[in-house]
Amino acid sequence: MNRRTLIVAAAAGFPLLNARAQVLDLNDAINKAGRQRMLSQRMGKAWLALVHKTESGSAQVVLDKSMALFDRQLVELKAYAPSADIRDTYVKLEAAWSDYKTALIGTAPGKAGAGAVLQADARVLALAHQGTLQYEASSGRPVGKLVNVAGRQRMLSQRMAKLYFAATLPIDAPTATAEIGKARTEFLSAMELLRNAPEATDRIRAELQLADGQWFFFDQALQRMQTAGAAAKPLSDVFVTSENLLSVMDRVTGMYAAIKT
Repeated sequence: MNRRTLIVAAAAGFPLLNARAQVLDLNDAINKAGRQRMLSQRMGKAWLALVHKTESGSAQVVLDKSMALFDRQLVELKAYAPSADIRDTYVKLEAAWSDYKTALIGTAPGKAGAGAVLQADARVLALAHQGTLQYEASSGRPVGKLVNVAGRQRMLSQRMAKLYFAATLPIDAPTATAEIGKARTEFLSAMELLRNAPEATDRIRAELQLADGQWFFFDQALQRMQTAGAAAKPLSDVFVTSENLLSVMDRVTGMYAAIKT
């Protein structure tokens, strides 16, 4: 599959159109809680793409739709919370999200505001991750962990792309580059776990094989940072390929979430 195949769908908000309007069960809660992690990084990526003037039309749509979905899912996850501790996490996430939203839309995207955006998205990511782990613990089933791990792959795809855009501004390039390397190692390790899980169906393995193909294009784009810097085409390729990889891993997460054992 060509790495640009899904860009039109990505701009329209795909792969998130299948997100249900309410939390159905704990697997669905883990899926949505994990999607909040991903959205924290996807919004940062889209905002930084606007700073770079890369894929600007698509980036604006991705940012707008991601913000709207984060708002909606936050309400759902807070309402569904099966314990006071989980509800407290989402109360804290509400406050952190308010700060992040202000950073994203308070001023026009520009290098001067990048530090505030990156600090705010880190706080949102940490709390969204905490909520995901709490929902996984409430599930207490092996498939809950797989939903969490598959969902985290979505986040890592967006985090690596966001860090690429930060490094090429540049904003703390050495740290961003090191974090990309760490996320890359974590992504590849998790792919092996998902592929070898007893719960993996033939359909899930087929999707993971497709993800491997999308990962190849994404990884190639990331590795051009060392030689291409902030050139337009590598930046565009990172944006597009990260969206393509996200779409596949969102489907995989949904498949794991649908397993009832």
